[in-house]
Amino acid sequence: MTDLLTPQLNSRPSVPEWLQARRLAGRAAWYNSRLPTRKYEDWKYTSLHPLQQEFTPAPASEASATELALDLPKLTGNLLVFVNGHWREDLSSLTAEDSGLELVRFSNASQEQSDLITEHLGTALVDSKPLFAMLNDAALSEGVLLRVRANCRSQHPVQIVWHTSNASSCYITNHRLLVLAEAQSEATLIEHFSGSASAFTNSISELNLAPDAKLNHSRLHLESGEAMHIGGVHARLERNSTLESFHLAVGGKLKRIDIAINHQGSGAHCQLDGVYLLREQEHVDYHTCIEHAVPECTTDENFRGIVGDRARAVFNGRIHIHPNAQNTRAELSNKNLLTSANAEVNTKPELEIYADDVQCAHGATVAQLSDAMLHYMETRGIPADEAKVLLSYGFINSLLESHAIESLHHYLKPLLKHYFGSVGEAQAGSAKAAVLTRHIGGEL
Repeated sequence: MTDLLTPQLNSRPSVPEWLQARRLAGRAAWYNSRLPTRKYEDWKYTSLHPLQQEFTPAPASEASATELALDLPKLTGNLLVFVNGHWREDLSSLTAEDSGLELVRFSNASQEQSDLITEHLGTALVDSKPLFAMLNDAALSEGVLLRVRANCRSQHPVQIVWHTSNASSCYITNHRLLVLAEAQSEATLIEHFSGSASAFTNSISELNLAPDAKLNHSRLHLESGEAMHIGGVHARLERNSTLESFHLAVGGKLKRIDIAINHQGSGAHCQLDGVYLLREQEHVDYHTCIEHAVPECTTDENFRGIVGDRARAVFNGRIHIHPNAQNTRAELSNKNLLTSANAEVNTKPELEIYADDVQCAHGATVAQLSDAMLHYMETRGIPADEAKVLLSYGFINSLLESHAIESLHHYLKPLLKHYFGSVGEAQAGSAKAAVLTRHIGGEL
């Protein structure tokens, strides 16, 4: 298989000296590891065959936002934009309204900030480091530090955009985010992955929440159907901290996202919601692992998927209750809707409990659209194809509606309307588009 590190070595980026030790350690770990095959349980339903090709270094792009087709939600606050892994100052907008926020690139960090990054980078990866996190370390030349100072309540969301643009060859980009939410702080963060290129993205996000901190984190995977993305989100929750995490993925050639939440302080709470939408021959794989290592923590996890055509979805959710984690409450639900006889979902919810005073539940369902509901809508004058779109949207709407950022919700609704109705609209014309806009846009 192609050595995925070679393009990063050939690009010879400018690397801060304080990152060199981590790069060398990551490089050694990467070369001493083996890529997983489908004989590995965690990769049983996901093949890395799409990575068997030659990659080039990520090219810099000076294209405008219009040329890049950069479509972003209209949010106030700090905006940091990277195109093909390169920071674009002209597309970014950094404000000084939140004095308790520090938003800095690794390459531009001061001595104090670089010391802080060195101290905390990698600490959220409590267990053995995943293979592609080693690759991320080995190629690390740039990243983002978001620090929310103690007692700071950020008034506006922070948005970080990782965009890929078209190029003459397939390339690889490497992204790293480190969040430090200090004691009694509160902030909202949106990670937005977009682009039409057939690039391979390797991304790692680390979320460190100090006692009584609260973080609302959204991760949107809105790349094209040709995109390849292997990513990881690793969170460490201290005493009485709260993480509200929302994930959305539209399908690609290969998308594998690992989410690991570690409850390290009693009273911590995690709300983890996710939606994945696939069509044609796309593939999305979500692996989640919630570690309850201490008493009196809670987790609510809900993932829903809609899979059509010949697409394949994979969901593996694990909740691990350690022996000392008494008075734990944890619930896991995964529901899937198949809109095609050729679509496939492989789902496996897991509970591993070693404490005796807990409240835990888990479950998974895979079903098709209800014939009775379709008939009901058709008898009220809604054509069958429109009824399928509306029922599909209703299946995931509860998770979208519960999201705290209203402006983000408004941004996603027309995008998902287009995703569900794009094929049908081309066949039925503008009349159908008007019906979908009216129903999904908010009147229904």
